[in-house]
Formats: sequence, C-alpha cells, structure tokens
Amino acid sequence: MSAIATAIRRVVTRIPYGKVATYGQIAKLAGYPNHSRFVGRCLHDKETPVPWQRVINGQGKVSPRGLDGNDDEQRFLLQCEGVVFGEGGKIDLKVYLWDGE
Repeated sequence: MSAIATAIRRVVTRIPYGKVATYGQIAKLAGYPNHSRFVGRCLHDKETPVPWQRVINGQGKVSPRGLDGNDDEQRFLLQCEGVVFGEGGKIDLKVYLWDGE
C-alpha cells in the first residue's frame, strides 16, 4: 500500500461512530489536500477494512457509485449509526460532520 493510501486510511479510521467526513476533508487531514478523488479508491481494500461508509461528498450526500450498488448499503450503515438523511438525501454537516479531532 502506498504512503498516501496508508495516510488516508489512518484518517478514516479516526472518524467517530455517528459522524461523517468529506473526501476533501480526509485528503487534507492526511496531508494530501489535492487528492480528494483518490480517497474513494483507498477505501476499497477489503483485507484491512475501514469505516468507509462515513466518508461522503462535500454536498453532504452519499456519492453515486454506479454499478457496484453500495449507495443503499452506505445509507443503511449510516442510518444504523444514527445519521439522519434530510431532504434530497442530504446529511446536515452542521450536525454530523466530524471536526477532525
């Protein structure tokens, strides 16, 4: 695993239960602020699982994944953690966004 992937995955493991973080926030906290698109790719390693469901886009939504079908799974997992989806599938970032601490 590359150094950037390791850094990103370390940050994701710190997101508390019931909170979310954005792709851009994760990239910045990992020390790679221009790599938000790479964050999603780093979350697919099944051998060392991380709480991938807690990473959402900057609009406060679950990013569409196309053919892999994890959109509903991600929503379900977040709802199980108490995260509420509002109108249009948005999560209130004022309530649920992790502060990075």
